[in-house]
Amino acid sequence: MEAVCISPKYQIVIPKSIRSILKLLPGQKVQVIAYDNRVELIPEQSITAMRGFLKGIDTTVEREKDRL
Repeated sequence: MEAVCISPKYQIVIPKSIRSILKLLPGQKVQVIAYDNRVELIPEQSITAMRGFLKGIDTTVEREKDRL
């Protein structure tokens, strides 16, 4: 686990080890989510990069009677 400081302008620097693991690039956008008492950063991906990421998902879910 790595720690970062928040600058007076509320900026942070993502440590190099984390940038390398997630393959983050300068200018890349991330989604920022407040979840309970923490902040999560989720890298945005292009639609083409996401193609097939749900392959094999179980789509047999129980539906409400008034739905098709």
